[in-house]
Amino acid sequence: QVQLVESGGGLVQAGGSLRLSCAASGRTFSANGMGWFRQAPAKEREFVAAISASGGTTVHADSAKGRFTISRDNAKNTAYLQMNRLKPEDTAVYYCAASNTGGIPPTVAAAFGAWGQGTQVTVSS
Repeated sequence: QVQLVESGGGLVQAGGSLRLSCAASGRTFSANGMGWFRQAPAKEREFVAAISASGGTTVHADSAKGRFTISRDNAKNTAYLQMNRLKPEDTAVYYCAASNTGGIPPTVAAAFGAWGQGTQVTVSS
């Protein structure tokens, strides 16, 4: 079972940037797709971005396109989410997750079998 630990969250002003990291351990990181989801208070968890096992294919939610970029470094067993031009509506707990497959990255939470504990991102206006 893979263990995931997120870091990099915090408080930032609107228009600022943050880079989230997700460190993985426990099994072969490079065999699984990775994803980022977020959950704001009183809202459903929503998909943000995902990346295939090789890193060659990425998918971003419409709300993230042009501002957020998912990436991974398989040598470091780490996935990243670079977030630029942050908005107050991006405020949420961000979770990384490992998918059950390595191919085309899924976008639904049910396809991800392991989750981190989450990191808070707060964007002030």
